[in-house]
Amino acid sequence: MVKQSRLVMVGNGMAGVRALEELLKIAPDLYDITVFGAEPHPNYNRILLSPVLAGEQTLEEIVLNDWSWYADHHITLHAGCTVTHVDRTRRTVHGVAQDGRTVEAPYDRLILATGSNPFMLPIPGRELPGVLAYRDIADTQAMIDAAASYKHAVVIGGGLLGLEAANGLMKRGMQVTVVHAGEWLMERQLDDVAGKLLQQSLAERGMQFLMQAQTQELVAGGDGRVAAVRFKDGSEVPAQLVVMAVGIRPNTALAEQMHLHVNRGIVVSDTLQTVTDPRIYAVGECAAHRGIAYGLVAPLFEQGKVLANHLAEWGIGRYQGSLTSTKLKVTGIDLFSAGDFQGGEGTEEIVLSDPHAEGGGVYKKLVLKNDRLVGACLYGDTVDGSWYFKLLRDGRSVADIRDRLMFGESHLGDAGHQGQNKAAAMADSDEVCGCNGVTKGQICKAIKDKGLFTLDEVRKHTKASASCGSCTGLVEQILMATAGGDYSATPKTKPVCACTDHGHQAVREAIRTHRLLTVDGVFRFLEWKTPNGCATCRPAVNYYLISTWPKEARDDPQSRFINERSHANIQKDGTYSVVPRMWGGETSAAELRRIADVVDKYQIPTVKVTGGQRIDLLGVKKEDLVNVWRDIGMPCGHAYAKALRTVKTCVGSEWCRMGTQDSTQLGKDLEHAFVGMYAPHKVKFAVSGCPRNCAESGIKDVGIIGVDSGWEMYVAGNGGIKTEVAQFFTKLKTAEEVLEYTGAFMQLYRLEGWYLERTVHFVARVGLDYVKRRVLQDAPGRQALWRELQDALAGEPDPWFEFEPAAVDRRQFIPITPIPA
Repeated sequence: MVKQSRLVMVGNGMAGVRALEELLKIAPDLYDITVFGAEPHPNYNRILLSPVLAGEQTLEEIVLNDWSWYADHHITLHAGCTVTHVDRTRRTVHGVAQDGRTVEAPYDRLILATGSNPFMLPIPGRELPGVLAYRDIADTQAMIDAAASYKHAVVIGGGLLGLEAANGLMKRGMQVTVVHAGEWLMERQLDDVAGKLLQQSLAERGMQFLMQAQTQELVAGGDGRVAAVRFKDGSEVPAQLVVMAVGIRPNTALAEQMHLHVNRGIVVSDTLQTVTDPRIYAVGECAAHRGIAYGLVAPLFEQGKVLANHLAEWGIGRYQGSLTSTKLKVTGIDLFSAGDFQGGEGTEEIVLSDPHAEGGGVYKKLVLKNDRLVGACLYGDTVDGSWYFKLLRDGRSVADIRDRLMFGESHLGDAGHQGQNKAAAMADSDEVCGCNGVTKGQICKAIKDKGLFTLDEVRKHTKASASCGSCTGLVEQILMATAGGDYSATPKTKPVCACTDHGHQAVREAIRTHRLLTVDGVFRFLEWKTPNGCATCRPAVNYYLISTWPKEARDDPQSRFINERSHANIQKDGTYSVVPRMWGGETSAAELRRIADVVDKYQIPTVKVTGGQRIDLLGVKKEDLVNVWRDIGMPCGHAYAKALRTVKTCVGSEWCRMGTQDSTQLGKDLEHAFVGMYAPHKVKFAVSGCPRNCAESGIKDVGIIGVDSGWEMYVAGNGGIKTEVAQFFTKLKTAEEVLEYTGAFMQLYRLEGWYLERTVHFVARVGLDYVKRRVLQDAPGRQALWRELQDALAGEPDPWFEFEPAAVDRRQFIPITPIPA
């Protein structure tokens, strides 16, 4: 058996571990691998710390390689262990663990993947408690903890990282001021027009800015914690938390101690070997290649692949530098830049600017030189960002498409792409994920060969969209098209059930096209195999009838599940629950007295406050249901139904010192407007009065969050077995707009969602872009959907107080008298 060479890596970050992943693919048994990581964590996605800070993801969800991955690949991991020095003569790495133990590891080959350190401004007060950098999990957790206790935050630095930090803190409920020395935000990635559009959009969300401001010192409060930021003009802003995001510096301290050549980073050759010692390699943010130290993930992964090829002794890889692109990870803001977007001598610009376009404006600038695209800056509409980036990298002439270049790939009629989605227009060789170098063909092959059906599965097997996430929409399009769920074509879906060969969409279309009004009529027309259907298809067909033809198709109670037939949730002991509706979670002393009297009168064993801010009476006998509802005298909460369940609210600006909008009143307005709205599945709303989001609006089917300028609307969240964070949808100014846009989204879901399909799955199937086209971009269509829903709900009866219109069979609540023996 050949003895393995010893490979030691200092650093457990994304670039270094990617190099190991690539090495294990092509030479899994060549090395005995040891990794030193200063953080007490396995390898995680540092790029996704911003969504963690914003509450959109958890730390567990951003782990790239868990503890078992190291064990499965026989990698010795010293987590939470700091390397103190390296003996190049004896080829030994020395470290100290968190418990004080010393650790040694001999090497034949050594990789330095020490990353970079955040730069801290050399000003008085930088050592005060409450002053942080933003670099790792510990920084992120410290910011989350601070947001729970303090109100005012200042972020110094208006670059990519600073804005992501500011957005996350604002989502956590803090009042955030961004201090920036430049004239506009992200000046390294944006020109002045795009930078100012970005500032305007963020300001509308409540973020505050001090531009061209020079920080002089950080001022302590009486408790010794930072309390304010003072500027050179003598002015101050309050700050109980200060985050410095003013840049990074390659972490070269260990390399310098080893007497390696350092100049803007650890100087490496095209094979990532240090120029001082060929046994030692450097990769990632600590490495300087041809005078450049890269700070974005795509070039670092390219370096990792080259390094793996060299370590595997293939000898074919050479790293020759990277062209980089940037995308901002702030929910609801589309921004992309790449190449030389500022232009210069010998260049020309094509510009499209519509600052008043819906959603915060659209701005596109393409920079050409000698009929080749050399730079792009996009704001508001970035759908063609990856295509422009491909043109940049390929260096092809665009003379033949110059007149259509600004309007994107879908407008190239000569290419035959008109009307197709972006994924369909791509060749198999086209790159989808720039971070990981994954092509469309590789994704399609993995989906087909491995039977992948979810985005998480595609990420796991291909790494596509697993890093910065900017290609997620494109990967989803490819997944839907390859797996048969492309909304633009007639889906070839599985049948509703074994009673028929027809899918959900086919049944819906038949009901609408042929004006079918009864369950039995649908079964006859579509030649159901089982004439009377079953417990799976009857409820689905019944819902499609009453949602397609409200007021005409009569609800069939016998085609509903047992809970909906009884208008109550059956419990495991055979009793039922009663949940009266409390509008927006608000109640009164009179209602509480009636509830208490009913509990005593009918000896109801359990009274519980639910997560939806209502009171649940548990253990009600079936024969008592009619009388319990009569005595309570409150509207039905529909806690059993595929309908609007609850509208959760916080106390909002009426009471809370943090509140920016009256969330309770809007919650009540929404609940009154949508009560009795049946849907493909249960529906839950929430309204939060400020970005602290106490009503948990981020995991609801529709979540509304109050900001200084109005409201933010989120859709397709789910707090069930697998929590799904709602997606940012739009910004609205008035409560009336919230009702209209919510109504249009709900009606679209009611008309096109499949039975038992939650909104998160509906939006995933049809695509968020499709929903935005129907609701945001088509104003007449949106208003028509809202009117349709209002018409459908007009006069909708309460099942417990208007028996005849609701067609409730009261006989089901009469106990059967036993036959005398």
